[in-house]
Amino acid sequence: MKLHTRILIGMAVGVILGLLFGPTGFVLPKDGVELVTDDVQIMASADLQGAPAPLSKGVSQAVIVQDLGEVLEVRWTLSQTDVLKLQKDKVEGAKEARPGQQLTGYVPDSDDAVERYSTWGTWLVALTEWVGRLFLALIKMVVVPLVFLSLVVGVASLGDLRALGRLGSRTLGFFFVSTICALTIGVTLANVVQPGKLLTADDKARLLRNFAKEAGDKLSDAADAPGFVDTLVGMIPTNPIEALASGDMLQIIVFAALLGVALTFLKGDRAAPVVDVFDRLNDAMVMLVHLAMSLAPYGVAALLFKVAGTTGPTVLLALLGYALVVLAGLALHMGLTYGLVLWFGAKLNPIRFLGAMREALLVAFSTSSSSATLPVTKECVEQNIHVSPKISSFVLPLGATVNMDGTALYQGVAAIFIAQIYTGGLDLMQQLTIVGSATLASVGAAGVPGAGMITLVMVLTAIGVPAEGLALVLGIDRLLDMFRTAVNVTGDATATVLIARLEGENLQFLDPSADAASPDVGFEHRLDRGPHPVEVDEE
Repeated sequence: MKLHTRILIGMAVGVILGLLFGPTGFVLPKDGVELVTDDVQIMASADLQGAPAPLSKGVSQAVIVQDLGEVLEVRWTLSQTDVLKLQKDKVEGAKEARPGQQLTGYVPDSDDAVERYSTWGTWLVALTEWVGRLFLALIKMVVVPLVFLSLVVGVASLGDLRALGRLGSRTLGFFFVSTICALTIGVTLANVVQPGKLLTADDKARLLRNFAKEAGDKLSDAADAPGFVDTLVGMIPTNPIEALASGDMLQIIVFAALLGVALTFLKGDRAAPVVDVFDRLNDAMVMLVHLAMSLAPYGVAALLFKVAGTTGPTVLLALLGYALVVLAGLALHMGLTYGLVLWFGAKLNPIRFLGAMREALLVAFSTSSSSATLPVTKECVEQNIHVSPKISSFVLPLGATVNMDGTALYQGVAAIFIAQIYTGGLDLMQQLTIVGSATLASVGAAGVPGAGMITLVMVLTAIGVPAEGLALVLGIDRLLDMFRTAVNVTGDATATVLIARLEGENLQFLDPSADAASPDVGFEHRLDRGPHPVEVDEE
C-alpha cells in the first residue's frame, strides 16, 4: 500500500475516533467540567454562597459527582504541583494538604461558567498523543541539519555569485507577489461575505469569555516579538553554532548561503572534499526522513485524534461562516494564483503537481508545521518533479521561513472579521494597512502550529482594533491552521518549480512505474533494501 494511502487512512481514523471518543466526542459521557474563566470558582456550599471550597484555588478541571439541577457537585484530586502552588500562595489549610487527596465542591451548571468534557476522552488523548509528538520530533530532528547541509551544497554548486543573486531576487520577488495576491483574495472575500455580521451577540460574548486566557498568552508572545528592523539585523548570526542549536532558520539560511559562497572562492581541490562530505551527510539526512515517515500514518492519526476530539461542535457552529470564508479564500488562492503560475510559468499540470506533492501536503495538513514538513517537501519536488537539489535547497528553506501565503490570507480575513464585530468595518486605508502589515508580519513567522496568531496580534494593533478580539477566532484556529499550512507548503513548492523552470531545468513528473521499479526514487521502497555494513578504507 502506498505511503500517501496509509497516511490518508491514518487521518480518517484519527478524525473519526476523535469525533466519537475524544474529550468533546459524541459517544463518551461528559463526566467532567472545565471552569470557563479564572473568575469562576468552586464553591463550598450548594447554594453557591459564601466562600470558595477549601484548597480549590487554581483548580480548573473537576469530575462531576452529581447533577443537582442548576448546580453541579464536583470532585477534584490534588496533584503534587497543586499542593506546592497552594503552599506557595499560603492558602489556608495548604500545609495539611497531600498529593492524591480528593476534595468536593459546587459549580453552576451553565455555559457561562463551565464546559463539559469526557474524562475518558482526555485519558485517551493523553494515551495516544505521544505517538504524534514522537513523529513530529523525528521529522524536526532532521530539519536544521538538512537545511544547512543542502543549502551549503546548493550554493557551492552554483559557482557563480550572479546566479545566486538572480536566484534570490526571483525567489523573493515571487514570494512578495504571491503574498499580496493571497491577501487581496482574503480581504475581498471578507468584505463581500462580511462574516462578522453572522456572529450573534451571545456567541461573541461566549467566545471572548472562553478564550480570554489563551488570547492573553498570545498578546504576551506578540509583545516580545522583534520588529522588522530587528528581524532584518537579526538575520546575521553572531554565533552560527548557537543559531544551529536554537533552530533560528533565518540565521541558518544566511550562514549556510555565505559558507557556500565562501567555498566557491576556494580552489577546487580544497573546496571539493568539503562539499562532498556535506553532500553525503545530506543524503544521510534524507534517509532519516524516510525512517521517520514510516511512522507517519500512526503519528498523523494520533495528532488528528487530539484535534478532532478537543474542538467542540459549539465553537464550530458559531464560527462556521468565518471558517468557510477562510477556506474559500485558500481554495481560490490555490486554484487561481498557484494554478496559473504552474500552468503558464512552470509549464506543469496543476492537478498532477498536487499529486506529486501529496505526501508533503498530507504531512503539512496533519502537523500544521511548514518547518516540520520541509524535509518531505524537498524530497517530493526533487524525486517526483525532478527539481535539482541546488534549486530546492535554496528556495524551500527560504520559503518555509518567509513565504506564508496561507497565513497572510487567514490574517486578512480574521482582521476584517474581528473589526466587523467591534467597529462594523474598516475603511480603504485600514484595509491597505492590513495588506502591508500582514505581508511584513509573515516574514520570519515561525513555521510552527499557532504562529499565525502572534502575527495576527500585530495586524490588529496596526489597524486600531482591540487585540483582545483574538479570542473570537482562537477556538477554531487549530483546524484552520491545518489548511493554511498546506497552502503555505504548496506555495513553497510552486515557487521552487517556477524558479527551476526559469533557470532552464527540464521538469517532468515521476512515472509511477519508475517509482515502483527503482528503490532510489520517490518515497516508496527506499527502505526495502535494509541496512548494510559501511566499508571503511584502511591505510
